Amino acid sequence: MPPTTAPPATGLAGPAAGAGGGAGARLSAQRWALALSSAASFLVVLDSLVVATALTSIGRDLGASLGGLEWTVNAYTLSFAVLLLTGAALGDMLGRRRVFAAGLALFAVASAACALAPSVGVLIAARAVQGAGAAAIMPMALALLNMAFPPHRRGRAIGMYGSITSVAVVLGPVLGGAVTQGLGWQWVFWVNVPVALAAVPLVLTRLAEPPRPGATIDMPGVLLAVVAALGLAWGLIRGNEAGWGSAQTIGALATGAVAAVAFGAWERRAAAPMLPPRLLRSRALAAGNVAIFALNGSLTVVVFLMPQFLQVVSGQDPLGAGLRLLPWGIAPFLLASPAGALADRIGTRSLSVAGLAVQAAAVAWLAEVVTPGVGYGALVAPIATSGVGLAIAIPSLTRSATATTPLADVGKASGAFATMRQLGGAFGVAIGGAAFAAAGAITSPQAFSNGFRAGLVVAAALAFAGLIAAAVLPGRSG
Repeated sequence: MPPTTAPPATGLAGPAAGAGGGAGARLSAQRWALALSSAASFLVVLDSLVVATALTSIGRDLGASLGGLEWTVNAYTLSFAVLLLTGAALGDMLGRRRVFAAGLALFAVASAACALAPSVGVLIAARAVQGAGAAAIMPMALALLNMAFPPHRRGRAIGMYGSITSVAVVLGPVLGGAVTQGLGWQWVFWVNVPVALAAVPLVLTRLAEPPRPGATIDMPGVLLAVVAALGLAWGLIRGNEAGWGSAQTIGALATGAVAAVAFGAWERRAAAPMLPPRLLRSRALAAGNVAIFALNGSLTVVVFLMPQFLQVVSGQDPLGAGLRLLPWGIAPFLLASPAGALADRIGTRSLSVAGLAVQAAAVAWLAEVVTPGVGYGALVAPIATSGVGLAIAIPSLTRSATATTPLADVGKASGAFATMRQLGGAFGVAIGGAAFAAAGAITSPQAFSNGFRAGLVVAAALAFAGLIAAAVLPGRSG
């Protein structure tokens, strides 16, 4: 089937564009693109965190070991990270709207399989399929959003998109605790099914199918990208358990690094590269990817350890711990859209640097006040301040990596950006967990506080490293 000829900058769908393709039709199409992209990404981000507060119930009902419970989280993260670039490539070959809809359908089916899982082995397999669906959703959502809005309005749209998806980071533990306590852990997965399935016909009827850059797929590039992402993610996930000096960890990381180098070399000579060399040479994309890797690593360390601190040290139940994280989501919800609009006017570098600086300072502040007897009043201000940093930095970094990319390459750029974001999260959990284990333990409130403080120092350092990368971003023109 030949590519469609819908105008790539407007994102007009058939029904939405019926009124002669005027300004009202364009506005309606843009609203649908923003709503569907945000809702789908919200589901994907939420599902990476909502399971955390359901793990105890899952382990009790399915008789799962601690290792099995870890893999209910890792299977999703691993397949998501490994297949993101492949999902972007399939969108270029088969059509971004079609792949977006297929990813939502696969996500819904896999969620139902998770809810019905009779054993932890089946649950882990279903979570891996869920991650594959997420890998098709995320790059397509961002690509279709970028193509629906003209360049001068993308920052604001990305800010609104970011404000919605950022809230999922904070709501994940809250919803997971509430649903698990009220309905049962299976409903953590069941709630995905009607939302994802309802979105599929809307995607197919309300979004346009942009022209496809090409009808072939770079199979050597896909294989090298999968090996690179799998090796790096596997090594990071297994490092703490198997040992950072073990043959398994070193071998996985080395294999991933070699495959990444080979991938870069192949893409320079491939006839139809999945990540063209012109993107590899883009300062905005390269610096933005490094910065989002570091920022997501910093964020994930705190999200991973803070709920446990509130339960182990402060004595909260899972729902109470999740509710105490809500101040984290206030700033992303309120400020991400204005921050994105401001990035349209002044560029991304200054906002990205400012956001990462605020994140580093907020996490360092948390590390300073953490003690076994600390009250919530001393924690809420740095938690809310961290949310301010995220609200400023994430939309700006997302815009830097995608908004100035040629429309033909926006799917590839979105896939690369999402891959680096996921790998940053895996790296954050790995290095934060290693710092925790080196300085503390879960045996007592004092030991946990010591480990938590060490993890927070790592999180602050990651945010500062992201700040250095963001300082390399192009100025106002970017």
